[in-house]
Amino acid sequence: MDKLIFIVDDEDSILKMLTHWCKTQWNYNVRTFTNGNDALSALQENPDLLLLDIMLPDINGNDILRAVKLKYPRLPVIMLSAQGSVEVALESIRLGAFDYFPKPIDKNRLEPAIRNAIKNFDLERELENLKENLQREYSFDNIISADNKMQEAFKMVSKVLDNDITVLITGESGTGKELIARAIHFSGKRKNSPFVVVNCASIPRELLESELFGHEKGSFTGAHQRKIGKFELARGGTIFLDEIGEMEMSLQAKILRVIQQKEFERIGGNEVIKSDVRIISATNRDLKLAVDSKLFREDLFYRLSSFPIHIPPLRERRKDIVVLIDHFLKHFNEKLGKKIKQISKPALKILYDYDWPGNVRELENTMERCIILSDGDNVDVDALPPNITLHLKTDGLVNTNNIFEENSPIIPFEKLKEEAIKHALKVTENNIVEAARKLKIGRATLYRLMDKYKIASDKK
Repeated sequence: MDKLIFIVDDEDSILKMLTHWCKTQWNYNVRTFTNGNDALSALQENPDLLLLDIMLPDINGNDILRAVKLKYPRLPVIMLSAQGSVEVALESIRLGAFDYFPKPIDKNRLEPAIRNAIKNFDLERELENLKENLQREYSFDNIISADNKMQEAFKMVSKVLDNDITVLITGESGTGKELIARAIHFSGKRKNSPFVVVNCASIPRELLESELFGHEKGSFTGAHQRKIGKFELARGGTIFLDEIGEMEMSLQAKILRVIQQKEFERIGGNEVIKSDVRIISATNRDLKLAVDSKLFREDLFYRLSSFPIHIPPLRERRKDIVVLIDHFLKHFNEKLGKKIKQISKPALKILYDYDWPGNVRELENTMERCIILSDGDNVDVDALPPNITLHLKTDGLVNTNNIFEENSPIIPFEKLKEEAIKHALKVTENNIVEAARKLKIGRATLYRLMDKYKIASDKK
């Protein structure tokens, strides 16, 4: 094995015996020391385990244990002692020893103890590496933007990293609201605790309460065992309530209680559970309009929006289009094993002029498709999706001289409006925000007209 064990003992016979076991029989690499100072000086070699005698000529073993745990808190230490008293064993365990063995040492117990200690150490290091990778991946350094509006949003975000104020992130779908929420969590004081995501729009309403707060066994049909909810799972960390505007009113009251009183109960339970969770929420809806329409609680709106952060759509920060294209080009080259050098100027012009109703998410998916389809050094126009090239051909102002022929029948004005709305929804694939923008009306007006003309749509 490539695992390294330090053996620290001033008895030559013990050193030889332990070396024979660990190196010859169990296949570990071994370094031996007869005093504590030499062992402490050599810790920079990053051993995987210490076998440490308590009675040493220069330093007491427990003092060495204290020093090790201060500098290398995860390094496993197994204590050895000829004293064999319960008090000595308890003191070693209290100071952080993985295990304690009296002399003479039981070989059959020592081998699995060493194996388990090193295995746990490896798992802890792997977990720490995963946490560090997450923190790097979701740091603000990895959020690509050259736009002044986004820089202002970043400045706002930097003010909330190390406090627990409730944050509401607003913006259209695909603008990167969850990415901002993750950056707040992984750059703040709760970064080593869980980050739990709940998409309020994707979970059926009858299941969302259980998903958030959990339930007790037998609390409803199908509740065969206790379920721990997301608020409990996020304890000490952050819960991200995405699409909070889709949550029904009765559940909004429970969220309000969690914010105000920092406590909740599982469905069917009487136990009051304290909540130590930071709440970050996001929505692509106008919550103030929803409040005015009695679709969202006003008190919850003001609680959630203690610190609002707006992420502008990509069409309002066109500098970012070029920056993101370059970023995704490098990213997908690496991911797909490609060597695309650049986007051709005509293709870049089309991508720059496109309005990106799906925002950054749509741009990312488009770039992945383009790089997959491109075989040469460049991404050219023929690799672009038809909806983008067709969109540019038809996105200008309509020539009203071509709408009606001279002998065309006169169509009632109300019917024209109805057909215009249906056409806009079809072209934008039911994207309410984009349809309203194309029709040059507000979203509230569009919703009102859709209701008037009985036009159904999957809201986006």
